[in-house]
Amino acid sequence: AEGFEPLALDLADEASVAAAAEAAIERMQGAPGAVVNNAGMGQPGAVEDLPRAALRRQFEVNVFGMQDLANRFVPHFRRQGAGRIVNVGSMLGRLALPSMGAYSASKFAMTALTSAQRVELRGSGVAVSLIEPGPIATRFGANARTAARAGLDLERSVFRRAYRARLDRDPALHNAPRDPFRKPPEAVARAILHAVSSRRPRRRYVITVPAHAGAWMVRLLPEAVIDALLWLRLRGQYGPPEAGE
Repeated sequence: AEGFEPLALDLADEASVAAAAEAAIERMQGAPGAVVNNAGMGQPGAVEDLPRAALRRQFEVNVFGMQDLANRFVPHFRRQGAGRIVNVGSMLGRLALPSMGAYSASKFAMTALTSAQRVELRGSGVAVSLIEPGPIATRFGANARTAARAGLDLERSVFRRAYRARLDRDPALHNAPRDPFRKPPEAVARAILHAVSSRRPRRRYVITVPAHAGAWMVRLLPEAVIDALLWLRLRGQYGPPEAGE
């Protein structure tokens, strides 16, 4: 009723990406204005517990599918001398968190691809922007819990106590309203709107206080200090691994 025309799209399926891009470009009569890569998923788990299949799916959705979709619009943008690519990354694309290593890796990869393509498209009329949110009130946490249970052997891990605590109580996975820094989806939508409509879109849009704090941590603190702070957070919230049990 508001003018949206949905299309089926599975970013982990190359044929689906091709069909969706072709259908979208056809509906826009060959003159698309922008592509916003907001779809994504998070695979929790200690790096040692991640099977190849879980890692592959994380990258198929957050990296390979995302870039494949954007690339299918680039020739049309170049021909018309204008276009916008907006990739929704994460603060975890700068600062990797323990137990979210696969997700962080995928967002680091997205950050690198976004930066490279931004320079490659310079002078073409195509602008490329990266959105870097912190905690946002969406169903991302609930979906991450589902991914954890499907992709990990929780009870065989030395981190099983941490997993139980995180899946049962962690506000980052439950989107608990008590998080004072969590922002509504509109905060991201406003950044996306600016990126696709402004004459001078920014290269990066950092959203939420934790995201700004993380960016400054990476710039100012030695890695040894960051490691110690993250370990204290992990140990304080979930306790040490159950090694030897």
